[in-house]
Amino acid sequence: MANYIAKIGLEMHCEVSKTNSKVFSSAKNEYNETPNCNIAPLDMGFPGTLPVLNKEAVRLSLMASMILHCKQPEYMYFERKNYYYPDMPKNYQITQNPPEDCVGMNGYIDVEREDSSTFRVGIDNIHLEEDAASLDHYYDTSCIDYNRAGVPLLELVTNPDMHSAEEAVLFLEQMRSIYQYANISDADTKKGQIRCDVNVSIMDANLDETDPDNWGTKIEIKNVNSFGGVRDAINYEIKRQTKLKENGEYDSMEQQTRRWDEESGTTIYMRSKVDAIDYKYFVDPNLPKFKIDATWLEEIRKSIPALANERKQKYKDTYGLSHYDASVIVKERDYAEYFERCIELGIEPKTACNWLTTQILGEINKEEIPLQDFYITPERLKQIIVELEKGTISSKQAKEIFYKAISEKKEPKTFISKDNAQISNKEELENIINKILEENPKQIEEYKNGKDNLFDYFVGQVMKNTRGKANPVITKEILNEKLNG
Repeated sequence: MANYIAKIGLEMHCEVSKTNSKVFSSAKNEYNETPNCNIAPLDMGFPGTLPVLNKEAVRLSLMASMILHCKQPEYMYFERKNYYYPDMPKNYQITQNPPEDCVGMNGYIDVEREDSSTFRVGIDNIHLEEDAASLDHYYDTSCIDYNRAGVPLLELVTNPDMHSAEEAVLFLEQMRSIYQYANISDADTKKGQIRCDVNVSIMDANLDETDPDNWGTKIEIKNVNSFGGVRDAINYEIKRQTKLKENGEYDSMEQQTRRWDEESGTTIYMRSKVDAIDYKYFVDPNLPKFKIDATWLEEIRKSIPALANERKQKYKDTYGLSHYDASVIVKERDYAEYFERCIELGIEPKTACNWLTTQILGEINKEEIPLQDFYITPERLKQIIVELEKGTISSKQAKEIFYKAISEKKEPKTFISKDNAQISNKEELENIINKILEENPKQIEEYKNGKDNLFDYFVGQVMKNTRGKANPVITKEILNEKLNG
């Protein structure tokens, strides 16, 4: 059997969710499960309505372009992409027509693998357009929801620089992180804010990859709605095309569009590929062409916040976190902001990291809630940590207070009192330990004769005598002095 390599390109669509209104209308840009409540006449395609461009959508789009090392246009204008479909009531979509004067052209992104190595993906273009409405299909009818119609949408088109499903998913995850950290979008796949078209072709591994003539027929897979779906669709399509290649059917295959069917785990033929000329693009006469001010571009560039990779490096270099811990914290912007707020409050970085990556993430994953809705804020976490570091409570008590505060929705400090305070007074502990040693002469003799595990017996007796309130560190220090001194 011959060896083949895959060539994968992506068209990633991400809603710009961080504007107050839609890209060309005044309707709210806000996710809502109630259909048809965030709409304006323009979104419905009513006659006589005129679009007005949202400046903030343009600003955020240009920011994305800069982050991706793209060239920004001197002038900006929009075109009409003409087609008939129920989700597009005007029978055209207001968009930009690559490669001319998109918000970004000819860029790249370096994507990090788990082993810290990187691979580069070229960005052909990134352009701003309006999203379509959404359709819900039932057995004998279809319902349309115009809430999504007109939401600003960024379409990012990569070069076919990826060679595996794993690389494609890593690229998508990094782009999702960029959109979130730059406050361009929530990039929430559960809300349909990210969708993806996938292009896959294969070639013989022994041929020159740089020669376009050596590559096979490109297959497009439309509207894959999850990163897991992208991974599975690519892996299936590579296997399908490989089988066609082995059977001698690949070279005669037409360029085509397929869809990913999650139930069967297969791609299904939809149509032969439509060329861009069939959309009959022309400049939208209702949106005047305008020049992008160089000063404004510089202001946008300076406003780009620290992104995930930059923060990860800082956490490692400045705070001494491991590569793994830093990677976990920057995976979501909410995690990083929680961690940084802990640092601002004076919590030691490694302590904040340990609580965040264990108790806190474990709890929000179990409850399936976002971190921003979690009851233990950094301020409440500090209440626990301060008492733990003072020795007022033990690590076991700290965890108990953590979970009790969550359960009862009360401030952690309300559960810290003299009754449950840890005993850290050395003189008090010494008196307790002396009494225990006096009562256990036989065990002392056995310990000194080499039965080392009896040390834990004495620690246990102290904990039993104090109902678990003895400071374990000080307890062990005193016992060590008395038994080994």
